[in-house]
Amino acid sequence: MPPTAPDFLAARLQRPVAVFGEGVSGRGVLALLRILGVEGIIYDARGTEFNAAAAGRHDLAVFSPGFAPTHDWLRLAHAQGLLCLGELDFASLFWRGRLVAITGTNGKTTLTEFLAHALQTAGVPAFATGNIGRPLSDLVADRAGGEARDLAICEVSSFQAETLQHLRPEATLWTNFAEDHLERHDGMAGYFAAKWNLIARTKAGAVFVGPTVVAFAREQGLTLPASAVALVEAAADPRLAETVFAAAPQWENFQIASAWWRSAGRDEAELLAAARSFRLGRHRLARVAEIAGVGYWNDSKATNFHAVEAALTRFSQPVLLIAGGKAKGGDIAGFVRRIAPRVKHLCLIGETQAALAAACAVCRVAHTLCAGLAEAVQAAARLAVAGDAVLLSPGFASFDQFRNYEDRGEQFEKLVGGLGTAASLR
Repeated sequence: MPPTAPDFLAARLQRPVAVFGEGVSGRGVLALLRILGVEGIIYDARGTEFNAAAAGRHDLAVFSPGFAPTHDWLRLAHAQGLLCLGELDFASLFWRGRLVAITGTNGKTTLTEFLAHALQTAGVPAFATGNIGRPLSDLVADRAGGEARDLAICEVSSFQAETLQHLRPEATLWTNFAEDHLERHDGMAGYFAAKWNLIARTKAGAVFVGPTVVAFAREQGLTLPASAVALVEAAADPRLAETVFAAAPQWENFQIASAWWRSAGRDEAELLAAARSFRLGRHRLARVAEIAGVGYWNDSKATNFHAVEAALTRFSQPVLLIAGGKAKGGDIAGFVRRIAPRVKHLCLIGETQAALAAACAVCRVAHTLCAGLAEAVQAAARLAVAGDAVLLSPGFASFDQFRNYEDRGEQFEKLVGGLGTAASLR
């Protein structure tokens, strides 16, 4: 039986719903509208434009996370009297199950995948959803609203969190906080405020955060209850040896997961067992080859400075770093200054390469400007010697040269594979 709309929304579903964005979120909304028996009309910059005449045909607009609150279409929709809801907020109104929110500058995808895996292993009908790649609207449509025992483990980005009006997670886990998405938010304070909206919508006893979140909250004059702070120790748990959580930064993710797990009354032995069978998704600091004594590592999912810095802590050997891409704001000079002691050579790609090169010159970091990823891989291979590591950990978005970070990582792996073939033919 399909879910029913709350009273305040039912009247607005009598006419077609405007859906802003034709990506995965937009398609998820259309799927949910179909099971509700409601027509949805897609508007996208590459297709049908939303204008005043179009606005007159709708009472409700549901928008994808890529639409900032200041977007012209949302301003127009508000001015024309439409109710505007983000995809996640809209879908949450039809979800009959429970929902745990996961956010953070880094680690949120891994934590989402791990908790879903751990719960499924323990026999709980749990589903990874949200910013991870499967919109909540798609999950709601697929399960016709779900059942009370279903648990959505929902990755929530700052883009999704900032406009929430209705979603109320039963718990929120916030891994860390560092510089990111400053091209959209009003500085670090604006970025933090967007994520804090999740905290404000979660009961105090069900919030679990890492130490960097606590530190920035204090800077902003915000207070977290003592119960919200997940203990993050420097030393990893020996019980996690030979799991993905054996060392930083994944060790911190496990501790935050464990804090929530215990609060939910679950046996920690279940979580430890799940950690032993859990495997990281692709493009997350994975070794893809060793050629002539040089290790090649794919960390294409590292789309911000914090992720690159965390990746570099894993290496004791010299690192040749491939970095650059589409800018997301932030202090590039500060980023290069922080990583300089850990990098043997930087191979620079994408639209930020000139800014990175300027920072490298100031910090006296050896670097090479490369026309693209293929040239960067070749340059790194030429400069590396046995014992070195070549690391793709870009620190920026992929959309200047690639479809997404997965495309970037897959191209890197193919290029590295070509190096291996060439070596074998010598």
